[in-house]
Amino acid sequence: MIVTGDGASMGRRILVVDDDALVLRGVARVLERRDFVVHSAADVHEATALIATQEFDAAVVDYGLARESGLDVLALLIEKQPRCLRILFTGRSDPAVMVDAINRGEVSKVLRKPVEPRQLIAELDEAFEAAERNRRLSHTVDPKAGAELAALDEVLVPDQLGMALQPLFDVVSGAPTLFAYECLVRPKHRMLWNPGLLIDACVKHDRILDLGAIVLQHAGAILARLPPEPRLFVNLHPEQLADPVRLRRDLEPLMFASSRVILEITEQASATGLSRWEESMEVIASAGFRTAVDDLGSGYSSLSILADLKPQFIKLDMSLVRNVHNDPRKQRLVALMQSFGAATDARVVGEGVETAAEARALTEAGVEILQGFHFARPSELIVPLSMMALAG
Repeated sequence: MIVTGDGASMGRRILVVDDDALVLRGVARVLERRDFVVHSAADVHEATALIATQEFDAAVVDYGLARESGLDVLALLIEKQPRCLRILFTGRSDPAVMVDAINRGEVSKVLRKPVEPRQLIAELDEAFEAAERNRRLSHTVDPKAGAELAALDEVLVPDQLGMALQPLFDVVSGAPTLFAYECLVRPKHRMLWNPGLLIDACVKHDRILDLGAIVLQHAGAILARLPPEPRLFVNLHPEQLADPVRLRRDLEPLMFASSRVILEITEQASATGLSRWEESMEVIASAGFRTAVDDLGSGYSSLSILADLKPQFIKLDMSLVRNVHNDPRKQRLVALMQSFGAATDARVVGEGVETAAEARALTEAGVEILQGFHFARPSELIVPLSMMALAG
């Protein structure tokens, strides 16, 4: 690993990744002359180690690394250091790949090799200036932000936040049998009427813990009215793992039947990047709750988060489930996750199942628990009428 530049410098920190040693040294010299602090890596492994220990302002990454793709480095930066500017170097002409990378947000800029030193510096300066402009704009007063805050004050009270239940079925014996219900948020506000809109607004205005507390309060009331057999899946936002003391308090409404509760943590956000997540996981385990990794396959850290969180359930994202019967690659991924689950005593759940063909492909791969419109849609009632009758 080559580390260049003065660590005590006040310059911006740049990660340069290229498997050509001459290019690596040349780019480093150019950047150091402008007082950048440069850290260099020759492959994805070296870059991953640097990203784990250093914070970077920008990364200049070669697309065609030996046996690897520079996009792997940029994808890791999105997850671990989303504020880092990402510049892709390439000597190849592959516009489809480049456009796709830019559209997915992996790349801020693409520079064709060879690049003149003056152009490289100009592109970096322009990227930093654009990022600063965006930062300033994000801090300006936005009338919509004020309306969102007011809407959150209105909706984040228990009687304004509806819930729905969707069943999960165990298909191991062939005929589907009820295994559990998942609690789903159903806001009742005219502005924040959609769960996604509500969650985005809560994250934006630092109210996600308030939302999480109300969801857990509702889930406790629902669990108390359910028959004793079904389990209850309840979503837990990764930010709730940042404060184990508050998490313990917010979980109190579910403590009376914790063994029946599975707390779902989404794979799309980095739960293990939070400083106290291990303490929070101990709170969850010691109280008798079980955990599930939700949306597996929709993010960049699938294997990592499974190793860190050690869940008892693995919920496949619907993007893997959709048309799985027609896609051999998806079938192999599902089979891989099923094998991983079997090796770690975790049960795999296929969610978003919409057709009999999808259900059949998942069961043939060994998936035993299925959820989706093919079986049942979420009920907009707090507790479905049939269960209210059973619960007396």
